Amino acid sequence: MKRFLYSLGLLCLLISCTSETENTMTINGTIKGLKKGTLYLQHINDTTLVTVDSLEIEGDGKFTFKTELESPEIFYLYLDKKDNNDINDRISFFAEPGLINVSTHWNSFDTKAKITGSKSQEKLEEFRKVMSDNNLRSLELTQLISNQNATYSAEELDSIALLYNRKIQRSYVFAINFAINNKDSYIAPYIAVKEIPEVNVKYLDSIASVLPTEVANSKYGKELSLLIEKSKE
Repeated sequence: MKRFLYSLGLLCLLISCTSETENTMTINGTIKGLKKGTLYLQHINDTTLVTVDSLEIEGDGKFTFKTELESPEIFYLYLDKKDNNDINDRISFFAEPGLINVSTHWNSFDTKAKITGSKSQEKLEEFRKVMSDNNLRSLELTQLISNQNATYSAEELDSIALLYNRKIQRSYVFAINFAINNKDSYIAPYIAVKEIPEVNVKYLDSIASVLPTEVANSKYGKELSLLIEKSKE
């Protein structure tokens, strides 16, 4: 009888240790071409980059992480390839509960990464695509002004500066509208606090006012509330 109770207790312990909850995130991935290295799962806690888990990879480059999330947020995969080169070794992605798949290459770890399974990540990629195009056009205008071999009249410089300011304003307008139009996504408060924290507080208020309770109570939803409070002081 004692042996039975001991075995039953051990079984229950094993089940409790391996059970998943609605907040469990599972990351399955493959790093093609990687023979050996250490992979770290990280996120920002307050202002510090913290390692949540890590594992040694040898052989086929496949890996799995499981972790409990307090709230959907940006996580990082950092690969130490033991090559004394930290360039292109970190992937950022929007973590959320459920199964997330990551596929990439060891020698282009961040640039060729494909991430699926996270709806928030899909929205983040959609947002960044447009913002990247806008930033590229703004950079082109900046290069025109800083070109030492070019000679511009005062009117031409004013015209370029006007175009540049309009590009910046359009980027802000796009970010604000994207957040509001995607108010049910955790991407909304993230955009407000990480991409456009310097905009007029009335626009931050506009974003915060449309967030559903679950999103407002998320990590970035709470950060947005704090940002608004500080901006109004």
